[in-house]
Amino acid sequence: MKQLEQNRFINRELSWLDFNARVLQEAADRQVPLLERLRFIGIFSNNLDEFFQVRYATVQRIAQSEKTGKKVFGGARASELLKKITDKVIQQQQESSKILRGIEKELEEEQIYFINENQVLEAHKDFLKEYFIQKVSPALMTIMISETQKQDFSDNQAFLAVKLYFNENEGKPTNKHALIEIPQELDRFIVLPSIGEKQYIMFLDDLIRYHFDLIFNFYDYHTISAHMIKVTRDAELDMEGDVSKSYINKIVESVRERILAEPVRLVYDKTIAKDTLEIVKQILGIDSTDGLIPGERYHLRRDYMNFPQLMNNKLQYEKVTPVPIPGLSLERSIIKALDAKDFLMYTPYHSFSYLIKFLREAALDPDVTTIKITIYRLSKISNVASALINAAKNGKKVLVQIELQARFDETNNITYAEQMEAAGVQLIFGIPGLKVHSKIGMIEKNVGGNKKRYGFISTGNFNENTAKIYTDYTLLTSNQNILKEVNKVFNFLQVHYKLKKYKHLIVSPHYTHNAIVRMIDQEIKNHKAGLPSGIRLKLNAITNFKMIEKLYEASCEGVSIQMIVRGICCLVPGVKGMSENIEVISIVDKYLEHPRVYIFQNGGDAKVYLSSADFMTRNIENRIEVAVPIYEHVLKTEIQEVFEISWNDNRKARKLNGQKQNDFVQNKQEAVRSQWKIYDYYAAKSRI
Repeated sequence: MKQLEQNRFINRELSWLDFNARVLQEAADRQVPLLERLRFIGIFSNNLDEFFQVRYATVQRIAQSEKTGKKVFGGARASELLKKITDKVIQQQQESSKILRGIEKELEEEQIYFINENQVLEAHKDFLKEYFIQKVSPALMTIMISETQKQDFSDNQAFLAVKLYFNENEGKPTNKHALIEIPQELDRFIVLPSIGEKQYIMFLDDLIRYHFDLIFNFYDYHTISAHMIKVTRDAELDMEGDVSKSYINKIVESVRERILAEPVRLVYDKTIAKDTLEIVKQILGIDSTDGLIPGERYHLRRDYMNFPQLMNNKLQYEKVTPVPIPGLSLERSIIKALDAKDFLMYTPYHSFSYLIKFLREAALDPDVTTIKITIYRLSKISNVASALINAAKNGKKVLVQIELQARFDETNNITYAEQMEAAGVQLIFGIPGLKVHSKIGMIEKNVGGNKKRYGFISTGNFNENTAKIYTDYTLLTSNQNILKEVNKVFNFLQVHYKLKKYKHLIVSPHYTHNAIVRMIDQEIKNHKAGLPSGIRLKLNAITNFKMIEKLYEASCEGVSIQMIVRGICCLVPGVKGMSENIEVISIVDKYLEHPRVYIFQNGGDAKVYLSSADFMTRNIENRIEVAVPIYEHVLKTEIQEVFEISWNDNRKARKLNGQKQNDFVQNKQEAVRSQWKIYDYYAAKSRI
């Protein structure tokens, strides 16, 4: 590929690492409360785990095959890309360690101390011993290993690689090695009893180190050392095999086999003894193409996401109460309110409880006959699933399309699928290679002898836990034209994927690309005619080269394009003769920016869509996705005004893919932290 062509796109994997660098910026930001900064360290680490399980694993598979991967990776060889990724990850890991050390020093100024096994105070010894004996010891798995012994490490699990030193036997050292699994079911951080104003925190791994004498008391060792390691495995599901097996059984087996998948990364304490590391590599089957990441003493930093709530509230974000949606009440019928008009729910500024109330009401309403919904990710304890089961037990016909291939949520979804099926819910499972990622639901109700539909289309999952930290739009509607087409989507899923036609919805995988291209072409035509034109997009990611090229074309024709892209962005903005009319920013703050919004100026009569689809090949060509038009003027205006607030952010917005990556947007205008201002915007609307 020519150099010019290479410069048209940012590599997807490297762009993702740039996104995770923005998360790390939040951990470094001294304006962010200290404990929230710790949690951003956890988010950074969790993101990195998933990156290695999915994206790095894909690059590695290609590197190990006979293919170069040039076509897939925009001109770069897979083997070259692996090295670039590893180098960048090592640099980011070093930066995260530096940030973490700084946070710990600042916590000490707040009288909060991390202590290790060598810093235990006399006042804490009895507490720690009792805690270990009662809670930790029963949960420990300790394995004595040898150089020739293979072991199956769980994915993304941390271990202590232990070396026991013995006195020489006939002039030869007789050392032994062991692995101790850090129990996932226990809290990683142990809050010790306070002493005066001082609070003390201890890692679970250090508590284990402190009690080695109780674990290995049957060995006569004279010295012991322990270093943490963590292995990450390829998370791709293997859906091949026996055609006689049911789809759900294939998923169950594939998730089980993930435990034994190829390792793609080994993170280790860089002070580990060479012979211990070599033994670990040997029993894992690690070779030179795998991601070897030297790290600090502590791994599994994703646990910082669940760092305990401490007594000092000023070290955390203030909890805010969701604002009410004018015209909707959790004490009155949601369904009756929808007879009058459509409503827009924007979590977490609004409560997800409105959607739960809608489903609960439908489950009890004697005139509701049918409920249909697509489910991608549910919370561990799901009120959505509970409401659907309730409806089935009340005699409603409940149809649920549940996506069993929602990565890392397969087991949770299978569990709920079994519970719903037992309650009489009719389940639809997808087919391999075509995930159902749409976020749609509807009910059918007898009204005066006629069937009337009510429903919702969302940009996010029906998950009450993530709804507290992900920003997402949900349109609640009784628009019969829209809901007729929502029903068509369910018919498409039910009846052997028979193709349907849509006038209102934009549905992947058959229509999204062409529909977006037509609207971009219309903006080009309007600009040439001197009519109002412009494109505003809010996305999680943009990686589809065809879509990027179309936006480049619009830019070259003079169409103004403003994009807010949270994560991966392969598009290069601001290049003369290619993308000079495109601007791209990313916002990373307290909430995870998750909605997909498409706004086309359309000659002054704006077209506004909410969607489940990013501009990624998988969303456009390989998934069932739904974008819904917003027809009510008030709601259309609301979405555009909220976009404008986000676009004007000059506190948490970063510039993407320019001369310097992730520079904060700074100007002399009034300070705008968009998530704070959006809350104020909705609070003001609720008072009108």
